[in-house]
Amino acid sequence: MKTKHIAVSLLLVLLLVNNKQLAAQGNDTLAQIYSRYDFIPGEKVIFFDDFSSENIGDFPAGWNTNGSGEIVTFGKYPGRWLKITNGRGATCLAEPLTLPDNYTIEFDLIPQRDPANNGNTACKFLIISTPKSRDLKYGLALPGGTGTWFNFAYTNSYGTYYADKSPNLGGTIPQFRLQADTKYRISIWVQKERIRLYLNEEKLFDVAKAMSNNFKYNMIRFQEGVPMISNVRIATGLPDMRNKLLTEGKLVSYGIYFDVNSDKLKPQSAGTLKTIADIITENPALRVKIIGHTDADGDDAANLDLSRRRAASVKNALVSSFNTDAARIETDGMGEKQPVAPNDNGTNKALNRRVEFIKL
Repeated sequence: MKTKHIAVSLLLVLLLVNNKQLAAQGNDTLAQIYSRYDFIPGEKVIFFDDFSSENIGDFPAGWNTNGSGEIVTFGKYPGRWLKITNGRGATCLAEPLTLPDNYTIEFDLIPQRDPANNGNTACKFLIISTPKSRDLKYGLALPGGTGTWFNFAYTNSYGTYYADKSPNLGGTIPQFRLQADTKYRISIWVQKERIRLYLNEEKLFDVAKAMSNNFKYNMIRFQEGVPMISNVRIATGLPDMRNKLLTEGKLVSYGIYFDVNSDKLKPQSAGTLKTIADIITENPALRVKIIGHTDADGDDAANLDLSRRRAASVKNALVSSFNTDAARIETDGMGEKQPVAPNDNGTNKALNRRVEFIKL
């Protein structure tokens, strides 16, 4: 019996050591992902839609199409989705945008097999400058004006076209076949003429002269294919995180994302977390308090608890993935008690869902 107890004890020790090794490997992997993912979302949200206020089966009020589509749920992934059901149609925003030189565009994409196109999962996304932004009659290939497009297919590709007859650009992006019924996060970062595109945590595209300084871009557009989209976020301005935290004493971050009703961080938070970790590490006297905030949907007490757990998750990521000094970080949560905008639409709710860093 004694020998048996010793064997069990040794087994438990080995399992404990193995678990610690796996945890360390997980942190190393997380840090490696974060180190190469440099996308940082824009600071000021000008459009957000997760279709949570829309009825199932309706076409969303903030969008327009010359094809067809409807709001659906999808069992594999939570939330509501705009399912574009006419593969030859085009879907865009109902109202034009006012996009400055620097902005970011993000959305979740679930490719679907198009029965009218041999079950292909391909779909196209465009950023357009046009004098008739609401007009969908320009044709599918080159809607009037100027634009940059991305084709998500077996061989991903991109192209540009210009109303002033400037030479067009075009090419292929590293091969990545989109799988049907699988969620991808598309992130696009425009800085004047430069544009970068990320698929999940991988940068696929970085071209210095893809956008034209001669035009103001004012519309986004989905066309071809039958994808599902959600969590569309458009924001302007790259946040000056270092100055806001060190000089102003308060940094409000919209670049830290969580799963729905969860404190689990999304990988798309990588660029923001890495930048904040660098600021704390490079300033050894700096101490901060992380405060989580939610929108007003749901129960007050549940939102308060969620906001506190999310702040703790941010601290844990900073400490475990970037070796930030835990003793210099405090956490708290305010739930829905300190809104910065009315909780009356998707864009304003997105403004209230935030993480603040306060210099102590």
